[in-house]
Amino acid sequence: MSVRSGLSDKSGNAPVRARDASQAEQIIDTGQWLAALAHHAAILTHVDGELTVVRTNKTFAEAFPLATPQDSQGKKVSGEWAKKVMRFITSKRDVESFELRRDGSLGPEYFLCMIGNLPCASDGAPQYLFTAVDCTRERSVEKSLRRELLSDGLTALPNRAGFGEEIDDRICHSTWPENAQFGIIAIDLARFSRVNESLGPMAGDELLITVAKRFKSCLRQGDVLARIGGNDFAIFARLNNGLSDALQIVQRINDALSAPIRLSGLQIRVDCAIGCAISAGLDEDPDDVIRKAQAAVKIAKRSGKVEIYRNGVLKEAQRRFTLESKLRDALAQGGLTLAFQPLIHLQTGEITGFEALARWHDPELGHVSPVEFIAVAEESGLIAPLGRWATYEATQTLSRWDAKFGGPLPVGVNVNLSPIHMARDDVASMFEEALRYSGVEGKRLTAEITESAIVADPDKARKLLFALKDLQMPIAMDDFGTGYSNLASLHSLPIDILKIDRSFVFSMLEDRDKAVIVRTILSLAESLGLHVTAEGIETQELALELQRMGCWQGQGYYFARPMNEADAFDYWRARWNFETV
Repeated sequence: MSVRSGLSDKSGNAPVRARDASQAEQIIDTGQWLAALAHHAAILTHVDGELTVVRTNKTFAEAFPLATPQDSQGKKVSGEWAKKVMRFITSKRDVESFELRRDGSLGPEYFLCMIGNLPCASDGAPQYLFTAVDCTRERSVEKSLRRELLSDGLTALPNRAGFGEEIDDRICHSTWPENAQFGIIAIDLARFSRVNESLGPMAGDELLITVAKRFKSCLRQGDVLARIGGNDFAIFARLNNGLSDALQIVQRINDALSAPIRLSGLQIRVDCAIGCAISAGLDEDPDDVIRKAQAAVKIAKRSGKVEIYRNGVLKEAQRRFTLESKLRDALAQGGLTLAFQPLIHLQTGEITGFEALARWHDPELGHVSPVEFIAVAEESGLIAPLGRWATYEATQTLSRWDAKFGGPLPVGVNVNLSPIHMARDDVASMFEEALRYSGVEGKRLTAEITESAIVADPDKARKLLFALKDLQMPIAMDDFGTGYSNLASLHSLPIDILKIDRSFVFSMLEDRDKAVIVRTILSLAESLGLHVTAEGIETQELALELQRMGCWQGQGYYFARPMNEADAFDYWRARWNFETV
């Protein structure tokens, strides 16, 4: 049987072809077309400025009963959806879609509506096909997901994204007086990680929930509390009286945390760092104010006081972030160099060694001060890779100098150790590897540590220093006189050299008290059998006075500024026969 005959009706009637579409219009009634549509559908007409529903399907009648005609005369319609249909008619477009929201018996209802042109009726009246798809369930799911996306699952507070939306909503939909301001109060819970480590994450979660409840009690009407980080909270506050309103909220926060919190049978007192930023006006970007508050709370963590954002703090924070990013790249790509400042034997003029100093010149930032980028490295955790790079590079420099000289040079190199590096890294292993890779003897590599490194963790410092002595390394205490050393630590620790801080040396000729301090340190060192290095020697008079006082070694601009590897080698070779001070 052929396909054509298979498609024919047994009664002999041929199927309707595309060219016979006019026959379909006569065979199928308009009501049948509407009934075939699964979603809400209606035919509208627009005559004499009035919009009328002339025909609908059953689903439309159920969803829009007030717009459904009860007879053939049609029914005039009004409301929000009718206004949108009228806008479509006046626009002269062929088709348009829009979303309709209305209040239903079970809450908001949402419909995706579409309106399009139909051929004119027999009386010439323009006709339109209106369809509506119920998307209430999809919107409900979307709303639920959005709520989860914008809120913190633990405390049910807005998260960082939700906080921004809540602020925008308050600013846009609230009545504000002239010259109104808003403030952001950032709160960082202190020692939260210790609770997690000691009592477990469940106790940490319980602590956050309890703290969030207490913070809620500090809010006024219109304020917004959010959890914007692990142990970070923030409050959006409307300020009718400027800073005084913000400080009142801060006082309520401190009062709310004054009572201890019971966790796992323990009474825990929660401290926090608080930073505050106040907007210049309602047109200021809330995200900028939040960043300012976070910059202020960072300072508060160091100062232990409530900090109010000051102009320039955010720029400083942004610069630190830029420095951190570029420093990370510089460490990975070999963008740092070492400079070497000579150490001079004050009695003979002999160069006894060099202090290795990190230097950084960025193509965009230019020369970056070591004071600045080392502080950023300590804050960001980059101090360990920076310290390792400096140590390996210093020992490799000694190895290259030996190869150029044809044997071991009678000089060593001093490298500085950050207290944070000592706390976070296996420093003894680092020095052992650096010496082994370079083939340099340990006695030519001096570790310079600060007094604060010893005070921070005396037991760990003691173990480290004795491990370095096992490598035959000399140990120098840097910036002596500015920290908290005591005679007991100097006597019990394997320290070989005291470095007098330049703040005492630089002006000792004019300041009698500083000269007394220098003389006292020299006497103390002699009693303990230690060598002394004086920093900051910038004139011959200073060098001669320190020589007369019996100081062993000195460094400073009088002798030479820090120089690169090649210049440092040439400097040593030029003074090889020794010179007098």
